Amino acid sequence: MIRLDNISKQNGHQILFIEASMGIQKGEKVGLVGPNGAGKTTLFRMVTGQEQPDDGLVAIDPGMTIGYFSQDVGEMSGQSAVAAVMDGVGPVSALAAEMAKLEAAMVDPDQADALEAVMERYGEVLERFQELDGYALEARAREVLAGLSFSQERMDGDVGLLSGGWKMRVALARILLMRPDGMLLDEPSNHLDLESLIWLEAFLKNYGGALLMTSHDRAFMNRIIGKVVEIDGGDLVTYSGDLDFYDQQRALGEQQRQAQYERQQAMLAKEIKFIEKFKARASHAAQVQSRVKKLDKIERVEAPRRRQSVQFEFQSPPRSGDDVISLRNVHKGYGDQPIYADLDFLVRRKERWCVLGANGAGKSTLLKLVAGATAPDQGTVNIGASVRMGYFAQHSMDLLDGEETIFESLDSSFPQAGQGALRTLAGCFGFSGDDVEKPCRVLSGGEKARLVMAKMLFDPPNLLVLDEPTNHLDMATKEMLVAALADFEGTMLFVSHDRHFLGALSNRVLELTPEGVHQYGGGYAEYVARTGQEAPGLHPGG
Repeated sequence: MIRLDNISKQNGHQILFIEASMGIQKGEKVGLVGPNGAGKTTLFRMVTGQEQPDDGLVAIDPGMTIGYFSQDVGEMSGQSAVAAVMDGVGPVSALAAEMAKLEAAMVDPDQADALEAVMERYGEVLERFQELDGYALEARAREVLAGLSFSQERMDGDVGLLSGGWKMRVALARILLMRPDGMLLDEPSNHLDLESLIWLEAFLKNYGGALLMTSHDRAFMNRIIGKVVEIDGGDLVTYSGDLDFYDQQRALGEQQRQAQYERQQAMLAKEIKFIEKFKARASHAAQVQSRVKKLDKIERVEAPRRRQSVQFEFQSPPRSGDDVISLRNVHKGYGDQPIYADLDFLVRRKERWCVLGANGAGKSTLLKLVAGATAPDQGTVNIGASVRMGYFAQHSMDLLDGEETIFESLDSSFPQAGQGALRTLAGCFGFSGDDVEKPCRVLSGGEKARLVMAKMLFDPPNLLVLDEPTNHLDMATKEMLVAALADFEGTMLFVSHDRHFLGALSNRVLELTPEGVHQYGGGYAEYVARTGQEAPGLHPGG
């Protein structure tokens, strides 16, 4: 269906691909992996024809339809989310938009004179809309949007008023509604909550076309793909199996290459020693010459490239009192919408609570109450003795000084730390070499999140309150963060849609449901085992 044969591609001075090949057949679900900047997005753009390889061939089966979801959503406004999603399917959405205008014209007193013509045109448009099965398409569009956690109100509201994250969901829904022969999904799991992620996972498992995707969410990708293509030093290497199998095979391959390299190095050293020893002796001249020629002909085995994995080690935070957070009889609502009534919740030292709940259940509100970013309507929120809190939320990124570089930002937070320590800290969070000279105003969302996290964890508080800390983080940074937080000696309260993060770090679960608040001893894995569901409100096994 899709083939890349011997493609080569260079961007400026950076060589991305050298005579690289791969293929995807109908029904195959493939994960594309490789470090940041390796060329994953460029590969997607070559498949869609937005970019051409410098050499080699990109072949797509004739008549094959391809849907491409990227992080670059483009302008959306002046129509409802439903209309924007149907737009991707062609003429149906234009007819739906015209019907909406004609319906408005029919009840507009200023257009009473033209009513007959308007009604006649409405009849023609309606007939064509029905021929194209427009009502069924609209129902499917709403179903997809509901799966991505849209309320009816949000579906019918102006898409231009939505935040960037919700616009991403509209763009994703457009591709899913198309059901093309092939889907290219570049980070579809960004900006999704746990419920939407699990719905999307089920949708993609049932999709019958060819799928090529990237994702920083390991659990999500692992449950969908059956094949991995890795961009490795300009080559495309294919592995059959999921990410766990790919990790094993890659490690095995590296061990074999290392052993091969070491054997060859030992042999070369022996030959060179012989040549050096006997090159001055006429009696050994022929042997020396033959060995020199042999060495020239040997194809050198390269040492395997070592993956840079940096570990971050916490300083020990100061000890807090045993009762860290106490909420008593807390009531909280927004307008007429109550969120909590009579909430009692106690967090004790070293507990790690993950907060689960459907969209709008009040997960972020709970964290804001604890952090003092919002006040309860009734009741008390008390923070215990000797508690030092670090609060990470999406707005934390807005507090960075845009004119400072990454290094200056770290230096102004920790003037006593040496330059070496700050550079090591920056390296742990993915800023190596000259990256530290970037001004904060040009950083992406992911880079800002990593910088804020680095500043919070360098001199750690003993209570971490984290609202979606893994949003925008790549797999390597996320692994580092999970490993670091696993050794954290303080207390945690957090919201996350990343199941690896939830499973690795929680030892308590607070579940927010319309029926009330439930508390579970044991972490996320025990919660799933006990309830048979991965998120509140989902059907068991869903």
